[in-house]
Amino acid sequence: MDGLTVSPALLQPAAPDRASASDPAKIRDAAQQFEALLLTELLKSVHPSGGWLGSGDEDAAGTAFSFAEQQLATTMAKQGGIGLSSLIAKGLEKENGRG
Repeated sequence: MDGLTVSPALLQPAAPDRASASDPAKIRDAAQQFEALLLTELLKSVHPSGGWLGSGDEDAAGTAFSFAEQQLATTMAKQGGIGLSSLIAKGLEKENGRG
């Protein structure tokens, strides 16, 4: 790897984009993604560790159910979920002086 050089500018941390960080649409999207992640973990904890319907088969079926749980959680979060995303978004918007 003799010909490999790294520019010192690449080693500096990127400056946060304050304009996009305070964008209400991005705040709501991030809050919904967080709620979807939380709901996914909640759904995973509900079913028994032996597989869905007691099948014990965790290969293809487990992967399929994992994707289904993620999709269900994402849809739930977009539809209002348990209300966590709206609370997070309001708090962040208030913190950024928009609420």
